[in-house]
Amino acid sequence: MYASYVPNLRFPEFQGEWEKCKLEDVMNFSTTRINSSELNEDNYVSTENMLQDYQGIMEAKSVPEDVNVISYSCGDILISNIRPYLKKVWKATFNGGCSSDVFVLKANDNIESDYLHYVIANDKFINFVMSGAKGVKMPRGDKKQMKTYSLSLPQIQEQKKIGKMLSLLDERIATQNKVIEDLKKLKCAIIDEVFCSPKQREPNRRFEGCSEPLSTYKMKDFCFRIIDKNKDNKCSLVLTIAAQYGLVDQEFFFNKSVASENLTGYYILNKGDFAYNRSYSSGYAWGAVKRLDNYSEGVLSTLYVCFRADESIVNSDYLSYYFESSKWHKEVSDISGEGARNHGLLNISVSDYFNTEHRFATMTEQKRIASMLNAIVIKEQNAIKLGKLYSKQKQYLLRQMFI
Repeated sequence: MYASYVPNLRFPEFQGEWEKCKLEDVMNFSTTRINSSELNEDNYVSTENMLQDYQGIMEAKSVPEDVNVISYSCGDILISNIRPYLKKVWKATFNGGCSSDVFVLKANDNIESDYLHYVIANDKFINFVMSGAKGVKMPRGDKKQMKTYSLSLPQIQEQKKIGKMLSLLDERIATQNKVIEDLKKLKCAIIDEVFCSPKQREPNRRFEGCSEPLSTYKMKDFCFRIIDKNKDNKCSLVLTIAAQYGLVDQEFFFNKSVASENLTGYYILNKGDFAYNRSYSSGYAWGAVKRLDNYSEGVLSTLYVCFRADESIVNSDYLSYYFESSKWHKEVSDISGEGARNHGLLNISVSDYFNTEHRFATMTEQKRIASMLNAIVIKEQNAIKLGKLYSKQKQYLLRQMFI
């Protein structure tokens, strides 16, 4: 043991100084082996099925056949050693085995497992590991360096109380994440029911009292193509379409600018305008259509197809949700040509795209659908804000109670 320390924030019933020590004084890396034949997808852990940002694990996609792997027990701390900055840390809630790219930390008698967990699942520790990581593209932590990490150690009873408090906060965060996930699933389920493809007579579900027939339109009938350019570099905010996040700041999303310095040749969009990214990605085989919601204006590469809704025919919110559905995919797949893809884009001409057909409800019904989905989105946004607040509280406590 080494120097002593008193934290900035502490439970009032505890007194006395904490002791400074090294990680190697309070834990050991497990070397015990278990044969993979004794494991399944539920209790096998590799870096692939560990979640980022201290979010635990998910079910493994596969288990290696008849090999000896590192075993872990309930209460052990697992940390992915590949790209430690991804913050893949999990406190085991059952017994199992893991790949060699996952380190298993077993607590000694002088430290509570919960307390050790929050020492490891801490940005300060991750930054320390990264400072000694080896490799550029796939940096890996160094066990010897990890053992030298300095931490502060209170008495066992105080460790227990700190661990319990942070565990309760983690439970709140997990509950909030579940609320967010459930709201997303609800929104997706409703979207799937209230919209229809142009070949369908009507959607699976409609509001009571809504019986008027739907109408079929070509895209060129309910929207206007945007071809206005960014003259004199009026706007400097370069956008990109992220399938999961919508139209976002390119520099923020990629953590660098991939646009040319001269932006005069880019399309300029205003808030409420739409853009179609013909690039296919996982879960978005026919590209993605997103509306500009987060900025008053921005510019986009001419590789995108940009348009503005005619709100005398289609409500903008309704159209935004419609493009979150899969009801328009068949129309796009029918016009997608075979062969080479330009810039990794689907082989779809702009003229063919604007001739695709889409089927919409009356304006009254559109507004009711949009209002219902907007209410769910507002609940989801509020749940996300509360989840972020809980996370901030946790980070504050980690900074004040751990050194």
